[in-house]
Amino acid sequence: MAPIIGKIPALGSRKAYVTFLAGTGDYYKGVVGLAKGLRKVKSAYPLVVAILPDVPEEHREILKSQGCIVKEIEPIYPPENQIQFAMAYYVINYSKLRIWNFEEYSKMVYLDADIQVYENIDHLLDTPNGYFYAVMDCFCEATWAHSRQFSIGYCQQCPNKVTWPTEMGSPPPLYFNAGMFVFEPNQTTYENLLETLCITPPTPFAEQDFLNMFFEKTYKPIPLVCNLVLAMLWRHPENVVLDDVKVVHYCAAGSKPWRYTGVEANMDREDIKMLVKKWWDVYDDESLDFKANETIVEDETFSRPSIMAAMPEPAISYIPAPSAA
Repeated sequence: MAPIIGKIPALGSRKAYVTFLAGTGDYYKGVVGLAKGLRKVKSAYPLVVAILPDVPEEHREILKSQGCIVKEIEPIYPPENQIQFAMAYYVINYSKLRIWNFEEYSKMVYLDADIQVYENIDHLLDTPNGYFYAVMDCFCEATWAHSRQFSIGYCQQCPNKVTWPTEMGSPPPLYFNAGMFVFEPNQTTYENLLETLCITPPTPFAEQDFLNMFFEKTYKPIPLVCNLVLAMLWRHPENVVLDDVKVVHYCAAGSKPWRYTGVEANMDREDIKMLVKKWWDVYDDESLDFKANETIVEDETFSRPSIMAAMPEPAISYIPAPSAA
């Protein structure tokens, strides 16, 4: 594997942002946009990109030229693949669990590649240790049709609008969106995640469901402004003040700025058009390109052998696409 090249954090900081990239497609543009967005808000911490082996060298070099720390990881597959994921490519998202092995950092903020940061959120890296921080998700989109919440019209974003029926017992535990979260890399946690995955059947939302199960007891919600899932704009507009939003998650169908056409459902909304333009303003701003004074090379790899190496390969080949959850 190629050496890891990029900007190394200041000695003792041991904090960073991290994202995930797979495949030969155009998701690398999202990572470039994210790197430039973090620079625009003057983040004090670097962006680490966990990439799968199928990411082409051309895309790796683009990321390095934008100051990203590129770390190649090995894929992780669920124990079985006989399940209908909400999206077919979710099967490869289990590979995100590798970031718990980045122990050179004491705390990290994970961000999907289709996220942009519009205000500084470095304070999230100073949250008390021992907890998993993320924003609560919404259950109102059709992708949740398999869930009990969707079937009765219940959503934790507005729990008093349709209350949880008493005959169904206690309401389900709070459920977060795994496109953005704050966590502490740790070898013990990493091994526990992989061991638990070996005995946990896959579910429709793949690693997001799995992480919700694993961190249920230590999960602490953080404000919606730290991860605005676009469906909130039409599902719960009373909960959104766009001027206060710090992080936008372009996860709705048709909302990826680098693919935007405006033809998909809800994509002709003026607020969506504004947010897409806002992303492009950052991406196209050449003044935000990384200006390296020095390039540092780390001769190490982060695809260490683990218990997952003994797991059987999936019956089907994974679909090399990055996370969109």
